[in-house]
Parts: sequence; C-alpha cells; structure tokens
Amino acid sequence: MNVEKLYQGKTTAEIIQNKVSQLLNGKNEDMKLLLQKDLKSGDFNGYHEECLTDTWIGKDRWAFIDLTAGPFSWGPAVGGEGVRTELSLPNVGKTIGAVEEISEDEAEDRLQDAIQEKFAVFGDKDHQAIDILLAEIDIYELFAFKHCKGRKVKLALCDELDERMRDLKDELQSFENEEYDESHRMKAVDALKRMESWNLFSDTDEKFQNYTVARDTFLAQLGATLWGSVRHIISPSVADGAFHYYEKISYQLFFITKEKVRHVKRLPVDLRALQDGLSSLLIPSQKVMFSQHVLALSEDPALAMAFSVARRAAAVPYLLVNGTYRKSTRSYIDSSILQYQLRRLNTHGSLKGSHAHSRSTLEVPIFWFIHTDPLLVDKHYQAKALSDMVIVVQSESSSWESHLQCNGKSLLWDLRRPIKPALAAVSEHLAGLLPLQLVYSHAHGTAIEDWIWSVGCNPFSITSQGWQISKFQSDAIARSYIISTLEESIKLVNSAMHLLLWERTSILFLWPFHNPIDLGFMLLQLKYGCASEKTFKHFQSQERELVSKYNYVVSLWRRISTIAGELRYTDAMKLLYTLEDATKGSVFAKIFILF
Repeated sequence: MNVEKLYQGKTTAEIIQNKVSQLLNGKNEDMKLLLQKDLKSGDFNGYHEECLTDTWIGKDRWAFIDLTAGPFSWGPAVGGEGVRTELSLPNVGKTIGAVEEISEDEAEDRLQDAIQEKFAVFGDKDHQAIDILLAEIDIYELFAFKHCKGRKVKLALCDELDERMRDLKDELQSFENEEYDESHRMKAVDALKRMESWNLFSDTDEKFQNYTVARDTFLAQLGATLWGSVRHIISPSVADGAFHYYEKISYQLFFITKEKVRHVKRLPVDLRALQDGLSSLLIPSQKVMFSQHVLALSEDPALAMAFSVARRAAAVPYLLVNGTYRKSTRSYIDSSILQYQLRRLNTHGSLKGSHAHSRSTLEVPIFWFIHTDPLLVDKHYQAKALSDMVIVVQSESSSWESHLQCNGKSLLWDLRRPIKPALAAVSEHLAGLLPLQLVYSHAHGTAIEDWIWSVGCNPFSITSQGWQISKFQSDAIARSYIISTLEESIKLVNSAMHLLLWERTSILFLWPFHNPIDLGFMLLQLKYGCASEKTFKHFQSQERELVSKYNYVVSLWRRISTIAGELRYTDAMKLLYTLEDATKGSVFAKIFILF
C-alpha cells in the first residue's frame, strides 16, 4: 500500500528516474558502478529484463520463499531434472490454500478427476477391499478440505460425501471381525482412529484438528524445500581439492587483445567494477593486490600461437523456450588446450609475478581475452576456473541468447561485460565455490542439479545481472579454507603417529587401530616395550616436547572448530597459520626423519 501511494499520480518516466536515483544512492555497488558509467555514455544495450522469481538470497545471512507467488520457471531451456517449474515448490492453492468458490458441476468434475487420478495407480491388478476404502477416504478428505470448508454457499455434493463418509465408517468397523486378516484389521482400526475427530463437511470450528492428507503433503514438500535450501545456500557443496588460506591475494590480470593497446585504461573493461568485485571475494583478514598487464597477440607470437591452437568451432544444437530447434556455429576456446599452452609460456617466467613462490601470498593468474566476434570457453561459458589459472572471454555482443530461460523467455547475456561469470570462476579457483544449482547427492553418488536457489544478486545466480557476493558465500569460502587446513594438519599428525605405531615393541600389537591415537599411550609403549636402543634414546630426549606439541595441536583443532561454529570466521582465520606452524614444527618433522 505504501508503494502504491508513493508512485500514485506519477508517470512512468518519473518512476524510472526515482528508481535509478535509489540505485545510484543505495548500497548495491555492482549496479551503482554500471549505472554511473552507462548513464554518462547513454548506452543501455547491455541491460535486459530481470528474471522475476519467488525465491531470493540476500546480501546478508537471509533468504526467502514466497509460496503464494508464481508460477515461475527458470533453468536450461531444454528442461531436465532439477529445472525450476511451477511444481518445484509446495503449492498452497492446491493443498491447504484458500477454498475456491466453484459451482456444483465443476465440483463434480473435479471429484471425478481426483477419483480417476487416484485409482489409475491401481491398474488392472486385483486389490484388497480395505485398500480401495482407504483410497476413497483420502479422496474425500482432500476434496472436502479444498472445496467444502469455508464456502459461502455450501455444495450439495459436500452433504452427499458426508453421508458416504458415514457409510465408510460402518464398512471399516466391519473389518474388526476375526474373519479378516490381521493386517486388514489394523488398517481399518488406524483409519477409524484417524476419522474420530473429523468434521470435514461442516463449518463448525474444531478445537483439535488432526493432520490431513493435504497438510501432510504440503509439510512434506515444505520440509524437502527447506532441506534443499540448507544444502544449496547455508552449507553448499564445494569443488574437490584443497584450498589453502593466504594472507594476501595477488590478482595477475592479463588482458589479451588482437592489436596493441597503449594503456590499460583504454581497454573496454570496467576496471573499477572488476577490482571491487574481486576484492569482495576476500575475507576481512585478507589483503588484495592487483597487477595489470596488456598483451597483444600481434606482438607476441608465442601467445598468438597458444590462442590459435586452443580456438575451436562447433555446431551446437539447442532448443528455444518456444520449442523451436536451432543449430548454430559457436566459436570457443578449449580450456584444457589453452591451459597447456599457457603453462609452457609460464615455464619461461614470462607470465609469473613477483609472489609466485611466497608462502603468505597467492597469485591468481586471470587471462582475459578480448575478442570482436562472440567467443566462449568450452562452448557454453564466459569464464572457467582451472587448477592454476582463470580464463575469461569478452566479446562485443550485448544481447547474446544463452541456453538458459526464465519464465518462458530466453536469458540474454551481455558478452561485453563478463564480470559476473569471472567472479564466479575466481571464487571456484580460490575456495572451490560452485554454481548454486549444483550439490553433491550421497544417494546418487554424484552431483545433481536443482535450480530453485539460482537467485539473488550474486555471481552464481542466473536470474539476475548483479554480482554482489552473499554473506552465505563468504561463509562458505572461509569454511573451505578452515577445512583444508584442518584436514592437512590431522593427516600429517596421524601420519607421524602411524610411524610410531609401526615401531616394533613387545606390546605394540595390542594397539586398537580403530580408536584415535593417544600420544601418551604410544610413548609408554615405546618407553617400556622392546624398542631398539637407538629409537628409545631419540624419544627419551624428545618425549616431553613431543607430548606438549601434540596437545597444543589438538587444542588448536578444538579452538578453531568452536570459533567457526560461532560464525567468527575472521578470528578462526588468524589461527590457521599458527596451526600450520605447530603441525609442521621441528618435533613432528624429526619423527619423519627418524623413520
């Protein structure tokens, strides 16, 4: 209501001007940077209609679902498992929503449709009478909840069904006789208990309402949706690999053009927006550095050859949202071939930065290819994260029809501004963050897709042009660093303990392999068992320091886990280097040297 009053009597131009002013003066840095530049140039070709959604991920730790909106759909235009459709979320109107005021004829038709749908699963096979009665009860219950409760004009059909429900009770009571199978009697008893407090076909209020089929269905779907939000937003899956924490991140930006460009500021790249986006991927305890290089294919034969060898063209078939089949010739870069060629150049040091071998600084090489004609990476992407680099491509097309759709319309990409896909690729390179629709399924043993949460103004969303990193994603980046450090520390300590484990003593074979290793007990075995004289002397001199160091490392594990559990990721980050030094300290190193 307040929004309607705010814009009442204003023209469309005035409303648009007001919205643009809000964006320029607001906190959305990504849109602010874009608008400031494009308003001055007057070029709005890269702006496309935003995808309207009923789910959203905010910048901070919040997200929402509007179950009363829609219907909406988005995802790959060809469809497939996990695509967002109008059936992806619980439908309030079809389960526990407001009662529709339908006529007697419409009510009769809907009842018959419900009966046919319910009994279609029975097929031609013979079924027990009790199962048929229970199916009939389910149909009447759902129908009554949707079309009999709360109506202004009561349906005559509801009275008929009320009488039929009384008959069904009598039939169920007949199953209590001993002539019926025990399982049939139990089903009948359960159904009668379920119907005791029902008053489906009247408008009288009930103090206690049992769970209905409709409500059970709705809650089951809602629970699955909330569980999916936890898996995709709060604790998403990350890429396989170890992602280490560094105090400094040095972005090595290599802008590669066909012809020589005199200065980096003359490139068709919004450097300020790019640097702000890359800086947002860091956690508060990290520092950022940028190094910019402009390379021309016309002046670097080796680089030109690497680009030429990796470039490919393929006929890519795809299906539009209107069902039209189309085949297009798509020019793209093969990332694996380009990575191999760039590695060869890197061996000569021509593409290495000054921090290539620093312990506290991670160099992130970003190769940004600026091309005229539409160019992609691996047929479908604007950016790709690889093990030791990130590849980004930029073209001059401002409205390129992608393989994705939203609400019946193709999603258009602005290939002139690949900042959003570049940030997503760099996030994967730094900490293993994956697109929001991907998650690991333990049941399937592989990754599966669910596009419901591919929303929000973040780099991993397909439904918005914004690229602000969400607090949920910042948490995921921090957890990835913490998990990698903890896993490596635990693995290293356990490796040292297992070396002690295999040192022959008279009682060492009693060690329970399935229990956590207790260093004190291990040293007692070495001290009082039949260890060699050489081993005993070494450990006698190192025993106190080794036990102290081991206890210190274990205390760091617990402390980091506790702090991370309290979402104090910045404080947890400060302890990672301490843990690494303690784990790789001289005492544990001597164990590996001895054995």
